[in-house]
Amino acid sequence: MTDAAIIPETKPWRRFVPALVAVISLLLLLPVAVMLDLKDLTAHLSRQQATDMTRIINDIRDLYARDVVGRILQAPPGVAITASDNFHDIPGAIPIPATFSLELGKLISAQDNAVRYDFVSDYAFAGRAPHELDEFQTMALAKFRADPALNVVEQTRGDLNSTVAIASPIRMTQTCVACHNSHPDSPKTDWKVGDVRGIQSVTVTQPLALSSIGVRYLFVYFALAALTGVYFVYQQWRQSRQVSALNEELKEANSFLATVSLKIAKYLSPEIYKSVFSGERDVKVTAERKKLTIFFSDIVDFTATTERMQPEELTALLNEYLTEMSRIAIAHGATVDKFIGDAILAFFGDPNTLGAAEDARACLHMANEMQDRLAELQRKWLDQGIEHPFRVRMGINTGYCNVGNFGSDDRMDYTIIGAEANLAARLQSIAPAGGIMLSYETYAHVKDFVEAQPTDPIRMKGISREVIPYLVERTSPAPAADTTLISENEDGLSLVLDMSGMDPERAARLRAKLKAALAVLDTKARQPIVPDGAPQT
Repeated sequence: MTDAAIIPETKPWRRFVPALVAVISLLLLLPVAVMLDLKDLTAHLSRQQATDMTRIINDIRDLYARDVVGRILQAPPGVAITASDNFHDIPGAIPIPATFSLELGKLISAQDNAVRYDFVSDYAFAGRAPHELDEFQTMALAKFRADPALNVVEQTRGDLNSTVAIASPIRMTQTCVACHNSHPDSPKTDWKVGDVRGIQSVTVTQPLALSSIGVRYLFVYFALAALTGVYFVYQQWRQSRQVSALNEELKEANSFLATVSLKIAKYLSPEIYKSVFSGERDVKVTAERKKLTIFFSDIVDFTATTERMQPEELTALLNEYLTEMSRIAIAHGATVDKFIGDAILAFFGDPNTLGAAEDARACLHMANEMQDRLAELQRKWLDQGIEHPFRVRMGINTGYCNVGNFGSDDRMDYTIIGAEANLAARLQSIAPAGGIMLSYETYAHVKDFVEAQPTDPIRMKGISREVIPYLVERTSPAPAADTTLISENEDGLSLVLDMSGMDPERAARLRAKLKAALAVLDTKARQPIVPDGAPQT
């Protein structure tokens, strides 16, 4: 990327447009923030009041059901229902209003909430604990007795919490005067109608955290205003260093693009990645016809394997397998087209080619190395406790395909299409586990260093000719006598013999098993071959 050029001076009036827009926006947002805060505060207080009211009503209902209705229903037959201040001690008695209020105050105030209710007096009956009046209650009681016309006393106080207390007088009625003046436990027997015996007070406490809910939008507004001011100050400072800052940003952009390109490379074949980023290939929907060598591999009985393994274990195993196979493919110059589940599609001949013959030879060398590496992985997986490690069959075909970018202008995929690609997949499907199946077109290019056995011809849709598959038997000399791993996979045989660390006793046991297997094979080999359709004797 080239060095950045100095940006020319912009028109002066354009500098003030952002500031003007910000000021107008802040002026318009202020009433909106106030309205939102009022709406939020109203909703919160309504919810709080509804919650407290519901709880108080439930307390009243529970107290009434227990101490009034419950005692009436539990009264012995023939016992008269009476009202008394010590109703707990009298069968069939229910509390008088004052006693009911006392009990209700205890019930409501016992819970940890924002509302407290007290029904108190400085003239408690004998035998009962005196009421503990706080400073507000004492003051309110004195005011009510000093001014008979006063009906409400209110006090607001707050430090970290806001508290509002309201008190009203408890005035003696004719019934109350008659009861108290004649009751043996009454501390005062000269009550008159209208005298203030005590007070009932309601205290509501609002925590600071809840109070701040009502102004949170204003907090946000002022925060935005402060940030806007800081932004304009920053902009003035930034203009003096615009050129150096721009150069630094360009360096960071280059570093970012390099990082992104490395990440994108994980999703593309290295050959395609190089051709696209070097400019050799245009990123547009186009294709051309080329002679390619196509490789297709698939794991044998993969579905059955998935049923025997946990998803996490299967994922790790499959990723390890695909990583190792991709590494070998890239090392041999293959273009890895895609992973189709557990299958691998790769090809030689585009975007780079060494010629049809060399592409075919490189592909077979790659497949052979993959099988060798897979044998090593099988030994590793067996040691890890994988009872049935992956076995892979492979198919290779050489022929003309359409290769290029297929898709739309917005989303495309670099791949190959054509009957020859399908033939590679078909060859793979008829190969034995651990085997490599070639078409004749591929075999013709590699027959000088490979031993292959022709099999029964096959036909495929889209290909008019018969295709004779060739099963690879050997591409390298037999293993040396001191090889520690022997691996062989074909129809009717799956053998992995690991002699590293094998003690003599175990070797003797395995030798006996192999000898028994050879005896069975010898018996099978001596049986006469019966032609198809001939009667067996």
